[in-house]
Amino acid sequence: MTLNEIRSKYLDYFKSEGHTLIPSSSLIPENDPTTLFTSSGMQPLMPFLLGEKHPMGVRLTNSQKCFRTEDIDEVGDNRHTTFFEMLGNWSLGDYFKEEQLAWFYDFLTKEIGLEPDRLYVTVFEGDPQNGIPKDTESVLIWEKLFKKDKVDMKDRILYYGVDKNWWSRSGNPENMPAGEPGGPDSEVFYDFKTPHNPKYGKECHPNCDCGRFMEIGNSVFMQYVKQENGSFKELPQKNIDFGGGLERIAAASNDNGDIFLIDAFAPIIKEIVGLSAKEYADKKYQESFRVIADHLRGAVFIIADGVEPSNTEQGYIVRRLLRRAIRHMDLLGCNQNTIHNLVGKVVEKYRGQYESLEGDALSKVETIIRKEEEKFRKTLTVGLKQFEKIPASGVVSGAQASTLFTTYGFPFELTQEEAKKRGLTVDEEGFRKEMEKHKELSRVGAEQKFKGGLADNSEKTTMLHTATHLMLAGLRKYLGDGVHQAGSNITEERTRLDFTHDSKVDRETLDKVENYVNAAIKAEAEVVIETMPKEDAKKSGVEGSFWEKYPEVVNVYTVKGSDGTVYSAELCGGPHVANTKKIKGVFKIGKEKASSAGVRRVKATLE
Repeated sequence: MTLNEIRSKYLDYFKSEGHTLIPSSSLIPENDPTTLFTSSGMQPLMPFLLGEKHPMGVRLTNSQKCFRTEDIDEVGDNRHTTFFEMLGNWSLGDYFKEEQLAWFYDFLTKEIGLEPDRLYVTVFEGDPQNGIPKDTESVLIWEKLFKKDKVDMKDRILYYGVDKNWWSRSGNPENMPAGEPGGPDSEVFYDFKTPHNPKYGKECHPNCDCGRFMEIGNSVFMQYVKQENGSFKELPQKNIDFGGGLERIAAASNDNGDIFLIDAFAPIIKEIVGLSAKEYADKKYQESFRVIADHLRGAVFIIADGVEPSNTEQGYIVRRLLRRAIRHMDLLGCNQNTIHNLVGKVVEKYRGQYESLEGDALSKVETIIRKEEEKFRKTLTVGLKQFEKIPASGVVSGAQASTLFTTYGFPFELTQEEAKKRGLTVDEEGFRKEMEKHKELSRVGAEQKFKGGLADNSEKTTMLHTATHLMLAGLRKYLGDGVHQAGSNITEERTRLDFTHDSKVDRETLDKVENYVNAAIKAEAEVVIETMPKEDAKKSGVEGSFWEKYPEVVNVYTVKGSDGTVYSAELCGGPHVANTKKIKGVFKIGKEKASSAGVRRVKATLE
């Protein structure tokens, strides 16, 4: 089956079970400072899984664009990809285990046509230390489903612990902070029936890395919340968070464990064959084919969502993807400056599915990628000159190899090749250690730089988030419609807002804005969530600072008093209070200062 066929069948199936289709969010997350990219289907829905009412109801479904940076170095085998689509369905306090497991099983066996006896499942074995019981309920459900199809039950259902079959944003129960929700999950694996490779262990099992089994879906039962004393209690609203890998389900439908043989990659690989005169089936070249196909697809989607190659943040990831892909194009013997010719093969597979790839997106992405290769060629020249400075001591140190990579963009594989030509060896272990240091520094830097959006979804942060919307509305009221949000950082202690304005804001105006916010709080104004087409929201004058990041259907949050006064109407995707009377304290605006050219910054608190 093709990706389009499977995606359509999945969404149609869950719509038939009362789910509302919601659009995929951008790969660039909103109101989430913890990550560079949207890496799962549930990520944009976290406020609603934590209890906020979703305007589209309690049963939702979609196919979410995802990107995982941690998998970049894993690409090259038969299953790892950086970009993927996550099929999702959610229950926000509605149905639970019985319906979820039966629906997914039915979808796989009836809609996709997978043989029931090729499916294996894992469930949570319990955590006695934290008083969390074994998930025997899911086992009974699975047993009933398999027995209905007369499937041999031997080793069909396996128990695993907190490292495999428990989910929370913070990992296992021990790492979860108080107030954090989580729960057991149940994963479904497809058996390709390939021979077991004993280097991965004596016995094969669903979580084995030998390639015989592939996980294709995971149902998370979000049913517990951690208490202040470290214990766990059941949530009053139990949620389902399901994620299924679209590409992996396609591989299962083909009964071939090589994910790069699905239809999404076929045109790209065919084009590379033409450019390189090499064959994908040749094991010598498979890694290069896979890296190019995966990295290019990922880069195209990220660029289409508004990110260009650079040396920082998301742009650094795009640059890394493209430069690795270009390097593998060279290894296959492709002519220079040809990788941009592959962009159309990515876009043609997804046209009609994602708005970001419509219109002139193809020519824009092609141009950006072509220019990036031209820059990379210049970088390689500079990197080669750095080799001349390395003493002929016989060893390129880990620090030198790391500098070549981080400063000059010189891929490690190329460092090894150049060293070999010159009769040198490379301290690979030293390079890995240096890169771990670099990653840690980058992570710390990202934590500082990516303090945009909300630090968490706590009550105090949610109050300040709604108050920030009111403050922006007040600034626009007294400074004019040229004021727009240019960034925000909201914690439990304070809110920080960057806004467009070309001169200092005097204290008298700040006091007026402060009074405006406090008047809205005193008015006990209702916060109304309305879903509407993005274009309608634009035409109606709704404030929105990052329109290009929002899907075609948007949430408009309006703060409206009982007398009809509209205090704020703005696009948003984060958590809000239901009524301004929930905002406790007096809103106080502190100092105002310049943030950058044409952008001012204010901080405020609730006291």
